Amino acid sequence: MNSDLSLSCRQQLELSVALGGLADLDTAPALADRLRAFLLQAAGNGLDGVVATRLISAFNDRLSQRIIELTARRHRLPPVAWCWLALGSEGRSEQTFVTDQDNGLVFNATSEQEAAAMLRLFLPFAQEVNERLAACGFALCSGQIMAGNPAWCLSFDAWREKFINWVRRPDPEALLNASIFFDLQPLYGELSLGEQLRALLLSLTVATPSFQHLMAVNALCAEAPINFRGEPAVDSDNAIDLKKYGSRIFVDAARIFALASGARAVNTAERLRLAGAETGMPAAEIAAANAAFSQILRLRLEQQIEALAKGKTAGYGLKPASLHDVDRAILREALKQAKRLQQRLKLNYAL
Repeated sequence: MNSDLSLSCRQQLELSVALGGLADLDTAPALADRLRAFLLQAAGNGLDGVVATRLISAFNDRLSQRIIELTARRHRLPPVAWCWLALGSEGRSEQTFVTDQDNGLVFNATSEQEAAAMLRLFLPFAQEVNERLAACGFALCSGQIMAGNPAWCLSFDAWREKFINWVRRPDPEALLNASIFFDLQPLYGELSLGEQLRALLLSLTVATPSFQHLMAVNALCAEAPINFRGEPAVDSDNAIDLKKYGSRIFVDAARIFALASGARAVNTAERLRLAGAETGMPAAEIAAANAAFSQILRLRLEQQIEALAKGKTAGYGLKPASLHDVDRAILREALKQAKRLQQRLKLNYAL
């Protein structure tokens, strides 16, 4: 065990050095392959789910930051403050081995005319970053939520207008956007610009209970899959989508708690710890929810690792019957915690 731990630490150090020394964008995909092999091994050694996804996210962030930095040198960018934004699971530091890109870019501009001129310079840069990240295994977002899309490469004022419209005049698309864009983390550039954007967002959501209520209604559309006997409820394939009907339940509830209380945390476990008490959750309930969330992440990662080892595409459906007795019991109790969390949402928002 000690020798395995020593080897893992040495590999982690070597990869950290390699990331810091990355100077050629064309060699980035090979380094990304080395990173993935290390992370698959590390996550497969029984790491706690929250710890494993944070480790995956930390290395992915470092690689992304280096790619952004090296790509920026290839472009003539305007001399204004700008910041690359990580969104979704990357913003929450909860990436697994099945992930695509969710990112955006914010920059300063003094007028709409200046913003349009800035966009013409920033867009080719952002598009190249997206392609470079795709070459490293971070799939392009099928919904085009990427900085290389002009819809998400915007001035600070344009981002502010979007956030105001989504919160003050919400519709189904706004609620969908909130589940991605409101998990915002500044990744590279003028980080304070991204922090200002997040502060603005929190000020809007705290002051708009009606938006919180609609988010809670939306979050309850995916019910915890527990049947009347208290057992996991499977679909027609005898499986459970552990993203949609597992980890997402914790992510959605924690996001609502944070946006309602003004907690600056983005990571789900941190949101539950910081904002849970303000929602009326006792300390023991918060601890149980976080433990359950971590176990579901672990099961998702183990499922992905097993699929990838067999050369299969890692999906989200997990068959409880394939688990050993202890993990089946853990899954059952974790889903019960998800149901309790949804009951908390119903109580708080009178649903």
